Amino acid sequence: MLVKEVIAIIEEFAPPAYAEDFDNVGLLVGNINAKVTGALITLDSLESVVDEAIDKNCNLIISFHPIIFSGIKKLTGKDYVQKTIIKAIKNDIAIYAIHTALDNQYKGVNDMICEKIGLKNRQILIPRKNSIKKLTTFVPNQQAAEVRNALFDAGGGSVGNYDHCSFNVKGEGSFKPNEEANPVIGSRGNLHLEEETQIGVTYPAHLESTLITALFKSHPYEEVAYEINTIDNKNQHLGMGMIGELENPESPTSFLKRIKNQFNCGCIRHSDFGDTQIKKVAVLGGSGSFAINEAKGAGADIYLTADLKYHDFYKGDKNFILADIGHYESEQFTKDLLHSYLTKKISNFALILAETNTNPIKYI
Repeated sequence: MLVKEVIAIIEEFAPPAYAEDFDNVGLLVGNINAKVTGALITLDSLESVVDEAIDKNCNLIISFHPIIFSGIKKLTGKDYVQKTIIKAIKNDIAIYAIHTALDNQYKGVNDMICEKIGLKNRQILIPRKNSIKKLTTFVPNQQAAEVRNALFDAGGGSVGNYDHCSFNVKGEGSFKPNEEANPVIGSRGNLHLEEETQIGVTYPAHLESTLITALFKSHPYEEVAYEINTIDNKNQHLGMGMIGELENPESPTSFLKRIKNQFNCGCIRHSDFGDTQIKKVAVLGGSGSFAINEAKGAGADIYLTADLKYHDFYKGDKNFILADIGHYESEQFTKDLLHSYLTKKISNFALILAETNTNPIKYI
């Protein structure tokens, strides 16, 4: 397979359109037309990870975090970022980063955390806005089924656990072809009335071009009438963080000791326990201080995340605990998630989990 073919499979799982605006996802280093000899899956791209890729004959690194985050004006090898990039280029190794495109997926980073903890009744903590669109078009009754099915095949009409969803209204359309027209129905210079079906389907925003292509290929008219609107509805299957429930309540001490063991945390910093029993748990892998209010507002008894600052812990109270389990620790199982997904899709070459521990934080 070529690098670009592997990328297409990755982006079916986590479309880059849903990465956060501040992020830098996609192919960061390398040639999209290179043949893949093997892929190394890692949380971070470092010089040591490139060395591991070389040793294991992998010319593609699939990384969660992007090695290039802010602009680079020089490549002189003065820091770890530049050293990594230079070594990858010298050895013809491509680097792809997925980051918040996967953070925002329902079956992504935070679902993996919930799975490890054993949470049920999971929901997105901060549903994504402006990610659902609606296409409305008008088709002669006889061709309505053909056009509708083409839109379904392109990914339109999928709502949560349902697909082939549409709303259809029969009515009468009118049009008058001019002398330059080549009408399929009606004739030039004459007003024509046609019994038509109005078809409406919702779709995820990243599929818009695919849906429009399907519409134009299947629609019989020379000029296709259609409307596109962005819907204000929150996307319940896309967004940051997740919240769920434990099967049985646990004391804060028992719960956090279990988390420390499961996630191999060097330490867990937390706010005062108060009188809280843990039943409802909110999680957000990586830096999650921005979602404290959402976690509290959703009724979480505890919020597990990372990179909390001193003053963040004041936002906890006797009914709401904040716990910082570590950035690396909260996201460490992400590479297992990627490996599991890709091994189901690709059998052409080796997909290898990186053994290099890229956690920069050590504990005494």
